Amino acid sequence: MNNNQITPADDMAVRHLKQAIASGKHWYIALLEAIGLWQTAEESLNGRSYRYLIASEAFDWLLLSERLLAAVDGLLPEDEKTALLFYGQPPLELSADEFKKLIGSNRYHQYLNYFYGITAEEALIMAVEGEVRKERQPLGSTNEHDTANEAYQRIYGTTQHELLKDFRRQKGYSQTRSISLTELKEFTYWLFNYRLKRCDKERVASDTKKALEWLKNNTYPATKYG
Repeated sequence: MNNNQITPADDMAVRHLKQAIASGKHWYIALLEAIGLWQTAEESLNGRSYRYLIASEAFDWLLLSERLLAAVDGLLPEDEKTALLFYGQPPLELSADEFKKLIGSNRYHQYLNYFYGITAEEALIMAVEGEVRKERQPLGSTNEHDTANEAYQRIYGTTQHELLKDFRRQKGYSQTRSISLTELKEFTYWLFNYRLKRCDKERVASDTKKALEWLKNNTYPATKYG
């Protein structure tokens, strides 16, 4: 992991972002071009760790966007930046092809891995938790821990606790009581692959549809480039 030492390619990405905005290019277009130039998978900067590529496959483009936009703080509208970073709402309407062209085809493939493997997987869990909550409401049972466990049982066939233990055992991670945001993303991507291996195609398609429907109906950090 880089430790406050930016590579020449990444430095070029930051300089491109600054120069493009200064020359009058829309900041969002400049940002996507800079993302296309960026190469580092993870780094440590000013005491904070950034992992942009989960499991070497899933690209967290909003995290890299946060990192890059910090370099041009004050040069773009704060409300537009907040909408992108917190709600996944870009300031410009771009097609999937335009988005892909700006960040590059390899990055776009990694972006899709993140979207379906992490964003949509989280949405599936929330959607099923909502179903469980709705079923139990007439019974007056609102224990969130039980609700989450039932959702995991329905989706993956076992509890979140057991799945997390298996994940950490496979990865060689410590079996701690807490979990970092980075590890949670990696765990979610692991769950996605776990589900694909144990479910038939019809079930996978049905679950994907349910997740995308949930994303459509809820405010959630997602984009339409999938």
